[in-house]
Amino acid sequence: MVAPAQTDPRHVVDVKTLEMLVCPLTKTRLTLSSDRQTLISVAARLAFPIVRGVPLLSLDEASSVDPDALRRLPDFEAKPDER
Repeated sequence: MVAPAQTDPRHVVDVKTLEMLVCPLTKTRLTLSSDRQTLISVAARLAFPIVRGVPLLSLDEASSVDPDALRRLPDFEAKPDER
């Protein structure tokens, strides 16, 4: 029987560190995805990957986020005209 893969503790991003990071485009706060694999900029609608515990905050590495996916984030605060 094969043991389930465990995350290497060196590849886990500290939550306190994440609180200091901002979007390189908008300089706004980033949100950690539920799978803890990406940082999301709600303002820019971009997702930045976390690879081996390192957030890649380059616009070249970012991918677009669907507005519907943003609404599903727990701390999404929609403006009245976006609801």
